[in-house]
Amino acid sequence: MTHSAETVLAEAHGIQDDLVRLRHRLHQEPEIGLQLPRTQEKVLEALDGLPYEITLGRDTTSVTAVLRGQGAYSSADKPVVLLRGDMDALPVQEQTGVGYTSTIDGAMHACGHDLHTSMLAGAATLLAERRAQLAGDVVLMFQPGEEGFDGAGVMIREGVLEVAGRLPDAAYGLHVMSALESNGRLATRPGTLMSASDGLSVTVHGAGGHGSAPHLAKDPITAAAEMVTALQVMITRQFNMFDPVVVTVGVLRAGTKRNVIPESAMFEATVRTFSEANREKLQHVIPRLLAGIAAAHGVEVTVDYSTEYPLTVTDDDETVRAESVIADLFGSERYSRMAQPLSGSEDFSRILAAVPGSFVFLSAATPGSDPLKSAFNHSPYATFDDNVLGDGAALYTQLALARIAELAAVVS
Repeated sequence: MTHSAETVLAEAHGIQDDLVRLRHRLHQEPEIGLQLPRTQEKVLEALDGLPYEITLGRDTTSVTAVLRGQGAYSSADKPVVLLRGDMDALPVQEQTGVGYTSTIDGAMHACGHDLHTSMLAGAATLLAERRAQLAGDVVLMFQPGEEGFDGAGVMIREGVLEVAGRLPDAAYGLHVMSALESNGRLATRPGTLMSASDGLSVTVHGAGGHGSAPHLAKDPITAAAEMVTALQVMITRQFNMFDPVVVTVGVLRAGTKRNVIPESAMFEATVRTFSEANREKLQHVIPRLLAGIAAAHGVEVTVDYSTEYPLTVTDDDETVRAESVIADLFGSERYSRMAQPLSGSEDFSRILAAVPGSFVFLSAATPGSDPLKSAFNHSPYATFDDNVLGDGAALYTQLALARIAELAAVVS
């Protein structure tokens, strides 16, 4: 462990209590979507008095904070590193029973974004204390709307990538997990890290009638049921099993009474792919399949296929750098390179598509628990351990410090 990494980690643990208090406050008042006024207020309180240039979002309650390093650098184009922490919660009714449980009915920080926000706020303090020696600028991206609202896309349109005066040289994000790995473990991988996420909405248009005489109607339910099954069969017949595709129907609605054939039936699905080729192929294959089934049943179908978050692809070199920082801070024994991508999706993918960078997972599973049996992110029972807050703040900080120092050394 280098002296600088050791010092950063010690100082991060020194502000652990402050980070816990902030995290608990955020957790008790979760907000959903792009408008998070109470969350924004807490972030601004955490940044108050620190030497950051603050920009607030116009179409969302984002907070962008730029720290201008004052260290010696021979070029006017100082290095720039971006660090992102998402802030939004989920429409989930909390069932954890923790002492700081959500006070907002139907809303919960079930994905751990309250930890990300607190960690990045901690990094803001640690980085500000090193401003005099920092030979570059750091952009802190406090982002609303990750959970299906494309907050990253909104912030990009509003200029987060140009706020320091030039495109960042590198960008880093992290994400806590409440399960899968034991507490304190870290993981990432170069290349495809997470799947692309798209949405499928299908409405089958039939002709209503009496349940006792289906031949006098056009039953949309049987057609929709066949479509749901056919989607799964199609995946196994038309796509390479070594380049996975996931189609999960999460909504299926039709009818009002058991003896009434309704006019229509609808279902919605999430679509996950791990390659652009499969993503493009699905946009043609799914409508064709569903139209064929509809024609066979003598009904009509409306298919709405919407592209959402792209593949999360980490830069090979930046991921190797992140691995080195992790080893310096925590020791290589706490890290493992992932063998396979995750089928979750992230709008930080939009940042990584524009800027070379990486994304790291940190397990906040309950100490001593079986991570394979613990409630996973998005569950109303998902719990995240406060003790990883200092580690997350240190990781954010050291990723920026190490990359800026490396970039500055190349030019000097």
